[in-house]
Amino acid sequence: VQLQASGGGLVQAGGSLRLSCAASGRTFSSSVMGWFRQAPGKEREFVAGLSWSGGIKQYVDSVKGRFTISRDNAKNAVYLQMTSLKPEDTAVYYCAARPPGLGYVSSNRYDYDHWGQGTLVTVSS
Repeated sequence: VQLQASGGGLVQAGGSLRLSCAASGRTFSSSVMGWFRQAPGKEREFVAGLSWSGGIKQYVDSVKGRFTISRDNAKNAVYLQMTSLKPEDTAVYYCAARPPGLGYVSSNRYDYDHWGQGTLVTVSS
């Protein structure tokens, strides 16, 4: 599967953004999808993950209640709706896919084998 992330930009604190990830390939609907982010000088961290059907969602504690991950298998797309953004959310955001057929929604970046190119989110204070 090939991934293309988009939707990043500059937003003021308290604002919202919706990231999109377009996937190509027939295995998308059987792949657990995730969003990760990497701030300057920091490790890439898990933000949110989603099962094949969208029924199981995982979030890092710092975004719970503010971010929502979703997917549309008919459109081969996964989304990250971000609200109440904070300056500490500033990072490059990456979408990622686990190998098809593996159902566990992992927060470990090494469990994902396909990555999009990243989209920059900048939150100003």
